[in-house]
Amino acid sequence: MEYYLVKWKGWPDSTNTWEPLQNLKCPLLLQQFSHDKDVYLSQVKKGHAVTLKNNNKALNPAVAEYIVKKAKQRLALQRWQDELNRRKTHKGMIVVENTVDLEGPPPDFYYINEYKPAPGISLVNEATFGCSCTDCFFEKCCPAEAGVLFAYNKNQQIRIPPGTPIYECNSRCQCGPDCPNRIVQKGTQYSLCIFRTSNGCGWGVKTLVKIKRMSFVMEYVGEVITSEEAERRGQLYDNKGITYLFDLDYESDEFTVDAARYGNVSHFVNHSCDPNLQVFNVFIDNLDTRLPRIALFSTRTINAGEELTFDYQMKGSGDISSDSIDYSPAKKRVRTVCRCGAVTCRGYLN
Repeated sequence: MEYYLVKWKGWPDSTNTWEPLQNLKCPLLLQQFSHDKDVYLSQVKKGHAVTLKNNNKALNPAVAEYIVKKAKQRLALQRWQDELNRRKTHKGMIVVENTVDLEGPPPDFYYINEYKPAPGISLVNEATFGCSCTDCFFEKCCPAEAGVLFAYNKNQQIRIPPGTPIYECNSRCQCGPDCPNRIVQKGTQYSLCIFRTSNGCGWGVKTLVKIKRMSFVMEYVGEVITSEEAERRGQLYDNKGITYLFDLDYESDEFTVDAARYGNVSHFVNHSCDPNLQVFNVFIDNLDTRLPRIALFSTRTINAGEELTFDYQMKGSGDISSDSIDYSPAKKRVRTVCRCGAVTCRGYLN
């Protein structure tokens, strides 16, 4: 008869007991147990783990250790997923998935929904004027007052070229929440999955639903710091081989968004030389052109299960610059090999 060592929920390890299969009423846990064991044994056959040398009927200690670590990881990721969904303010759900390795939640990452100004930086999130339109799509609305085109069509898809700023209606506008010029401010509408990639790129983000082309997907948020502080942090990040610094260089280069410790789902979006997301500068309540919000829109239809990516060298103007790292919104001062796998891959992230 087979016996299973059971860890009872809410009780210390000292109360663990050996139970026969007939006493276990947890089909999902048994399924996960069997799956984790098969995964480990398949890794052994591929030479990715130690060779098992155990001829008795007891579960090999190496297998048992892996299964326990995997179970603890699964619980940790579930707790992190619950925390992310408690903190988010947007409609779409966040799912966390790791079927690749034993990596758990990032230890020093804090989820935020909007910019977090560093000490000494003031973000004025109150517009000084707003529109009085009854139908913003047909009248002279906020974009026209700013001297730019209305950003969206009737299907809520972006219709302006990259490099053109988006001016949405703000808190002083008399239009309601259903205004066609309130898209980015409503947050991510799609359910997304933070997942562990199998190509060595760490965590990534994939969509769980189909996304139409030219649709708003998410904002890039983080800690707003000065460019001087960004230079200092960049030198420290070089030792880790990666950073999350995004220059706010729409008109000037005074501020940078650092999403290393504070950020949202965009923190986990990987680079691609052939991306499916495009960067746009957005102004809503804060009309300071030094501090645009950064929105990511789909460049094409993105199917459910497909990874989301943007080009780390893509500027808010829509241009690509490989001449100087100073023009890259996501600064990477060391030459980092690109693993995007695109046909047009440039070989490096910078």
